[in-house]
Amino acid sequence: MSLAATALLAFGVGAREIQPSVLTSQMYDTGVVHEELMAKKMATWERQIKTGAMDSRKYKSRGGVGAIRCKNGTADVIPGDPLNTFRCSNVDFYDFVSHADLGSKTGRGSSSWGWTSPEGREFVVVAQADGAAFAEITNHGKLVYLGRLPQSTTAAPSIWREIRGYKNYIIIGSEAENHGVQVFDMTKLLDLDPKNPFTFNADRDVTSWWNDLPIGRTHNVVVNEEKEYAVAVGAQPRTSDCRSGLIFIDLKNPDSPQTLGCAAGDGYVHDAQCLVYRGPDSKYLGREICYGYNEDTLTIYDVTDKNSTNIISRTSYEGAKFLVLDDELDEVNGAGPAASGYPITYFWDIRSLENPKQTGLFRSPGYGIDHNQVVVDGIAYQSHYGAGLRILDVRSLSRDPTGARVREIGFFDIYPEDDSQPNGGSIEFVGSWSHYPFFKSGYILVNTIERGAFVVKRSH
Repeated sequence: MSLAATALLAFGVGAREIQPSVLTSQMYDTGVVHEELMAKKMATWERQIKTGAMDSRKYKSRGGVGAIRCKNGTADVIPGDPLNTFRCSNVDFYDFVSHADLGSKTGRGSSSWGWTSPEGREFVVVAQADGAAFAEITNHGKLVYLGRLPQSTTAAPSIWREIRGYKNYIIIGSEAENHGVQVFDMTKLLDLDPKNPFTFNADRDVTSWWNDLPIGRTHNVVVNEEKEYAVAVGAQPRTSDCRSGLIFIDLKNPDSPQTLGCAAGDGYVHDAQCLVYRGPDSKYLGREICYGYNEDTLTIYDVTDKNSTNIISRTSYEGAKFLVLDDELDEVNGAGPAASGYPITYFWDIRSLENPKQTGLFRSPGYGIDHNQVVVDGIAYQSHYGAGLRILDVRSLSRDPTGARVREIGFFDIYPEDDSQPNGGSIEFVGSWSHYPFFKSGYILVNTIERGAFVVKRSH
């Protein structure tokens, strides 16, 4: 298994938690499973490059303004064109801009983030192999390109580029060696002229550059904004002192980030969520907690002390009050509840941090592979590679933690190339990588691997 993405429910059926296997843990600790997964992805993307699918110039940016409604199960962006007819439910199309028109020479989209200015303007950051593109979503849902920040000058392009927000800054990490972590001030976008998109200098125009990493690469970055620090996770190699665990970065002074320490006790961390705990487990009230998604386990840390590892619990599984989790490798391997190829979302009761319980699951009706997700006010927004953006109502979990009442309430399939395949989709690392659903306007940015960035919005 590979715990690919998770989200906590902040509002306070065939699967179960199990104690981690020593042999399984040892296999994951070597990094072999992760390397095999990355190799599968790279093989898919190399094939896409050879067929021309990664050349984003072939995908025409929309250029128009206004919604194209989801009617009778499709949004017909270019009527009669099957590659611009998108399957959907309760989600409308507003705009699309290709990676090429977002200033990228390489394309290959990945992460995304957003920032709302004090005046209410909504800006997005679109990660690409050769940097990050900046754009603004207008009141009418149009995506307006403003400029870009290239990858660090010390690093080669890499599709693995992750972005998180911190106050008016963004934090950018990459799997490219010697890339380090870029800190960029989003207020620099306020006066840019979209008629003359501006390319920032990766050395001079960043607020700071932090590179206290073993070889300058990290799989992901996460942020605890309340306590003013970021966390680099999955920093190779696994044999380093921090063992690719949690590496803490003090951001109190964004001009000069400092290393606070690391938590190496459970080895490699693929993704994480770090916060000040205000849940029902009174023993940990007010403590700084990180939920680590560590390939074969859900590992919960007390990270109040940044110079030691305090693991509260470490739990594997077969296949806030509640946690929503998915696994991108179970569909690929045909394992456990996801053996059918229909993505599984797992639900956990984490009211006891020392004894988390897996309580149920939800099987997506869209065939494919699940990936990144977040929960906003009890609604889970998920990127399912070729199956696109999927939206679940998970508010019932507080009443029925089995997930029996969880429902998919909308989707937008941004990869029509696999619509005609058996089961209406594919078990491939294609299509959507990430999304950003936090804007007050309701507009959602979806960043795709091959094409570029979409702007969509729930119909109701």
